[in-house]
Amino acid sequence: MIVLFNLAFWKMHPPNCVSMSVLLMIADGLIVHGPSGPVIAPLGSSVVLLCYVDELLLMEDLEVEWRRTDSEALVHLYQDGESRPEAQQQDYHDRANFFTDQIQHGNFSLRLDNLRAEDEGRYTCRVYSQQDSGETVVQIKDVVRLLVSGSDKSISASVGEDVTLSCSVDSHIKPEHIEEVSWKKTDEDEDVLVLLYQNNETLPDSSDEQYRDRVEFFTAEIPKGNFSLRLKSSVRTEDKGVYMCLVFAGGLSANATVVLERLGFSISHTMVSILCITASGSALLLCFIIYCTSQNKGMHFFHCICLHLFNFNNLNQTESHEQWSHKVHRHYNKTTDYVTI
Repeated sequence: MIVLFNLAFWKMHPPNCVSMSVLLMIADGLIVHGPSGPVIAPLGSSVVLLCYVDELLLMEDLEVEWRRTDSEALVHLYQDGESRPEAQQQDYHDRANFFTDQIQHGNFSLRLDNLRAEDEGRYTCRVYSQQDSGETVVQIKDVVRLLVSGSDKSISASVGEDVTLSCSVDSHIKPEHIEEVSWKKTDEDEDVLVLLYQNNETLPDSSDEQYRDRVEFFTAEIPKGNFSLRLKSSVRTEDKGVYMCLVFAGGLSANATVVLERLGFSISHTMVSILCITASGSALLLCFIIYCTSQNKGMHFFHCICLHLFNFNNLNQTESHEQWSHKVHRHYNKTTDYVTI
């Protein structure tokens, strides 16, 4: 700033130390303070970009503007005694705000919400007043990236049982800052939507028909960043495949994949199968022994097999295997006339 004065007046009225210091302050410009170092914050958080002066300024004709130093994009503007959100760059609309009640006290700091990766960089705070102008520069750096993790190993499951597919988002990102989480089965000709979380709520009706009413999130775990998926107790062999958990937050996206493989039978299914095979095997073994001891009875042997295999499968609770065996021998030793037991 250039200061003009009358040299004759100066000689007649030599300045004292106080007036000289005031002249120097005006000549140096308005002193605007900022933070002592870069601002480091996690993705999705809110940060305050400091900008203030030590002296009280006249509110008349006061103007404060925040701009990106690299692009000169307008982040926010205070003019004619009020904030001017309509002048903001669209990327900062509803995200960048002044502390309006503090401006009269010389505090021109800016609060930037829902921090994004592209917010990294330098910001200039310029203050204009009737007396003078000044500026300070604030840097945002090292914004933590969006991290999504799943299962490192393939998941094995049994038909008819529950299975959980893991997906977690870094806990520093609040659920309200997560724009969308979708689970998709990706190994088909086209991706199949399994379940969707959007606008802070689960949308089960968006699921593909083959997964509707069969999948769910662990709702109580969502505030912790846990978006694991539970396939309820109706897992099918066709559920085998590759699943992707895709997360959108802060203008970024990241994903994790889970492989569901080796779909087999549950323990209960296996036990039932073993019992059936064991029972059938016992019946066949007994008839084979009878056949080996009496090969001359011809077709009557086959009647024996068919009849008693049928009766074996319909044993009542009081009849033992020994009683059933005795019936076989008794029936076999009778004449070839067919007798129903």
